Amino acid sequence: MAFFDQLKNKAAQAVNNAVASASAKTEKFTFSDIPATAAAMQTAPEFSLKNPYSVAAFAVAALCVYQQDKEAAAEMLNVLRGPRPLSTTDLQFMRDRFMDGKDYKPRSYFDGATPENDYQPSEPYTLTIKEQSNSRDQADMITLYMVSGGADSPRPVTLRHKPSTDEWFLWEYSSLFLDIRVPQSANPWA
Repeated sequence: MAFFDQLKNKAAQAVNNAVASASAKTEKFTFSDIPATAAAMQTAPEFSLKNPYSVAAFAVAALCVYQQDKEAAAEMLNVLRGPRPLSTTDLQFMRDRFMDGKDYKPRSYFDGATPENDYQPSEPYTLTIKEQSNSRDQADMITLYMVSGGADSPRPVTLRHKPSTDEWFLWEYSSLFLDIRVPQSANPWA
């Protein structure tokens, strides 16, 4: 009987997945330009701490800046993190994740960036951000999912809402650092 129970469970899971994907929301976020400093980010027309999609998108932009200017990227992230600035441990985590020269990871989240083109995004610079049916299950939190051209599934970014100012701030985004497929130019099997 266990065999048929497994079939029923798979069918129920397929229905649940179909319902979840039907209620999912996808939003495209397009940058007029990638800012290189916190000041430029805060004056960008797309920037808004009141929009969680904007905060998640600018987090990716800040990570793209990291290879050229670590301090500027940290300042950008501190704005996005709000009342919870980067700690020494957070800075070390970022340093460790980029130590191996995998600066292509944050670029992989832009539309058109794939292993085949060494993660060079198409212009205009656009991110695809997904919200799932369970994205708002926790009070004052939202989990958005960033689509990467080098990963099989979108990567979660969790933001926390500050009701007194109606702003959203980065809470958890370590999944953006996970490994993805290597660019074709660095792939020894290509």
